[in-house]
Amino acid sequence: MNLPFQLEATDGKARAGRLATGHGVIETPTFMPVGTQGTVKAIEQRELEEIGAQIILGNTYHLYLRPGTELIERSGGLHKFIGWHKPILTDSGGYQVFSLTDLRTIENDGVTFRSHLDGSQHVFTPESVVRIQRQLGSDVMMVLDECTPYPCSVDYARASNDLTLRWASRCREELERTTALYGHRQLLFGIVQGSVFSEIREASAHGLRGLDFDGYAIGGLAVGEPSDEMYRIVDFTEQFLPVAKPRYLMGVGTPENILESIERGMDMFDCVLPTRNGRNAMFFTRSGAMNLRNAAYKDDVSPIDSDCSCYACRTFSRAYLRHLFLAKEILALQLATIHNLSFYLWLMGEARKSILAGVFSSWKQTMLSTLHRTKLSRTIQTLSD
Repeated sequence: MNLPFQLEATDGKARAGRLATGHGVIETPTFMPVGTQGTVKAIEQRELEEIGAQIILGNTYHLYLRPGTELIERSGGLHKFIGWHKPILTDSGGYQVFSLTDLRTIENDGVTFRSHLDGSQHVFTPESVVRIQRQLGSDVMMVLDECTPYPCSVDYARASNDLTLRWASRCREELERTTALYGHRQLLFGIVQGSVFSEIREASAHGLRGLDFDGYAIGGLAVGEPSDEMYRIVDFTEQFLPVAKPRYLMGVGTPENILESIERGMDMFDCVLPTRNGRNAMFFTRSGAMNLRNAAYKDDVSPIDSDCSCYACRTFSRAYLRHLFLAKEILALQLATIHNLSFYLWLMGEARKSILAGVFSSWKQTMLSTLHRTKLSRTIQTLSD
């Protein structure tokens, strides 16, 4: 079978590639808007297509509990159920389950947990998580893993990673035992764990490579560790990941985090930051972030970002958007989400262009300098006030 990922260019460790799926080709680097429950909050699927989203992320845990995978299967799979016909990646739900510290029990066979909705008891095993994702019909499935907390001891991280590797092997076996339900190939990614311990990360990556997954994720980061620690682990782990397979850094993050991680060889990203921050009036722009609740924007009739071509920037002023937030109008959330996701997708597109042109490092430094200058000027202004 042809490999689904093609590496088109490299610039240092930064990579530009193409990931072929049953619902279209994804150009990397790419950012995946988070649609946990079958919807990206405050934005329509039509608008996601208009702003250029190539792939969205859904969550196995949440969709399993509500509306239930049986209903989704009867509807013809997740793509048809939610009206999205481009690629979908589904997280295994492991992070959500393991965040339920008081509501779950981890054992070798899997994890027993109580629903955060009604307290009902459920069990996720590596096998059941693959079967659930077969029912969903996502283009990219994730193995069941344990996301270690930060901080944790080296002994805990080692035992946790051993469990994750055993579960990954069982997920791989279940993939071979089952078939896709909707006529398209489903890819399965392994997840490297090991907290901030280099030797465990190396062992995890080697163990997963032996299972020959379609792609490899780095999990267990952006969970409270300093950014420098995250970058160190990403930089270290990258060397053990197959060059010919896509690399997915889970749950990251800020524009700075993403650019630094692209430079360290990562291809795929997801994070709730652009949508969550947007719903709280925080807008990302080419010259840094701004909070439109600030009184400084009360009479500002300029667009959010004069260089942005999204619908919100083409049509409305900062003053109007500030008014919508203060008036608690739903439109504020929608426009903020459209803009912030447009910014993130633009950033990915520009990063890709710079890699193909062989100028990623200098482009990244210029972009980060712009963001830093904005932050610095605001700090100075705050101090002078």
